[in-house]
Amino acid sequence: METLDCSIYKSSRKADTYLFVPQNNELENLPGPLLQALGKLEHVMDLSLTTGKKLAQSDARSVMKTLRLQGYYLQLPAHKQPISQ
Repeated sequence: METLDCSIYKSSRKADTYLFVPQNNELENLPGPLLQALGKLEHVMDLSLTTGKKLAQSDARSVMKTLRLQGYYLQLPAHKQPISQ
């Protein structure tokens, strides 16, 4: 089974926004506008992703593919449906 170790950071400017990067990657190598928009990043955890791993909001296979192609994966807040009355 394919595995990819990553680190997850929480944005100080954008609620419920998380940045996944391959473990041991330097954050300074990420695009400047992305880092500026996210503000201070707080390390949340390290995680070993596998193709079959269940994630709360994303498909692990897609996260792994994006990490390999662009060097980071940005998880935005889930779209909240308005409460119907």
